[in-house]
Amino acid sequence: MRTLRHGLPLTSLFTGAATVGALLLAAPGAHAADPPLRDLAAAQGKVVGTAVTSSKLSGTYADIAGREFNSLTPGNAMKWESVEPSQGSYNWSAADRVVDFAEAHDQQVRGHTLVWHSQNPSWLTNGNWTPDQLRTLLHDHIDTEVGRYKGRLASWDVVNEAFNEDGTLRSDLWSDNLGSGYIADALTWAHAADPGAKLYINDYNVEGVNAKSDGLYDLVRSLKQDGVPIDGVGLQAHLILGQVPSTLQQNIQRFADLGVDVAITELDVRMQLPSDSGKLTRQAADFKSVVSACTAVTRCVGVTVWGFADSDSWIPDVFDGYGAATPYDGDYQPKPAYSAIAEALGGTGDTGGGDGGGDGGGGTPPEGCTAAYSVVNQWNTGFTGQVTLSCSGASLSSWRAHWTFGAGQHLTQAWNAGCSQSGAEVSCANASYNGTVPDGGSVTFGFNASWSGSNPVPEVTLG
Repeated sequence: MRTLRHGLPLTSLFTGAATVGALLLAAPGAHAADPPLRDLAAAQGKVVGTAVTSSKLSGTYADIAGREFNSLTPGNAMKWESVEPSQGSYNWSAADRVVDFAEAHDQQVRGHTLVWHSQNPSWLTNGNWTPDQLRTLLHDHIDTEVGRYKGRLASWDVVNEAFNEDGTLRSDLWSDNLGSGYIADALTWAHAADPGAKLYINDYNVEGVNAKSDGLYDLVRSLKQDGVPIDGVGLQAHLILGQVPSTLQQNIQRFADLGVDVAITELDVRMQLPSDSGKLTRQAADFKSVVSACTAVTRCVGVTVWGFADSDSWIPDVFDGYGAATPYDGDYQPKPAYSAIAEALGGTGDTGGGDGGGDGGGGTPPEGCTAAYSVVNQWNTGFTGQVTLSCSGASLSSWRAHWTFGAGQHLTQAWNAGCSQSGAEVSCANASYNGTVPDGGSVTFGFNASWSGSNPVPEVTLG
């Protein structure tokens, strides 16, 4: 429930080929990158989600959020201070934007969060309320917010961070005035407002078996015994590099054995800056360890990262000297952690990521060298394409391919080539390892791109 820095299924599989003039480096035949994380997760019966900042849901940020994830959590937009900044005066615009975006991209939404000791409006925290008044305010808040999105949200983090590190109940506005029963009441009220939503208790430092998670475990067991509507436990997983708890999977399993679902809800792995290749490799191993622990337990429903890009992470604002905690860097390029998540979800970990090593040469390509453009996967917001270069009776020592997207398509990622886009114009040059296309040989490079409305096959030229 940490604050973000302010600031599908496959619907078709078809091929359209365009014969193109020649290209200009090709070694072994290239292989296709993994499909988006959301497709890998769906194949495992899991969700892979991200917290999002509603004001950023456009451009490349939106492309990645829509393409890679099948669940969204509003980072701040559904917290009490955001939706009711003044008593009785509501602002749903940011929350609505996240929900609308998710529905347009076939994603579920995790509501976050209804009852928390932080990020409450000043009128609430500074009020001189009697216990009965405070109880009524909390009931009305839950009924209003959950009721607004009834049938549209998959789950809610109903109660957030209720425990101290020793496993006792946190002293805060709610427990001090309403006693420990506020947790059962909040869950009951949320269930009444939307019986179809899964209801969670969410906390941090409860990933492994320890005093705090023991307290949470005892509470969940008691709630279940009392018939309180509790569907799941959220383990936030704000982790430090190299410190994934060794008892993570054991802990997930013991909560699942209580008859509740478990979700990793706010995963990030922070490191002391600056980052380097060694730290990024360690971070990738940590992400893989967490996701693998979830995939190993049937009732672990999935993993949500707390912001997918370093530029949208809360870590640098809170932990001095730390950062680089997410699967993408600040320029929206996937880090080794991204590949590690893909591997843990059953993929190969191949994100592509051609380095653009060749300069592409120039001149007129020889006769006998051609290229075929095809769309191999397409979903509601994007597609995977590839271009195969082939030579017969001729050869290439380097290559460059050009085409124009005719319907507003936008390149988001490429592999086995260095690609760039300016306006509608796309140019792709060989990588450092695949510039040679021998007589009778071929080389393939691929890319992901966004689309809307139509996706016509362009004509590719070489040279």
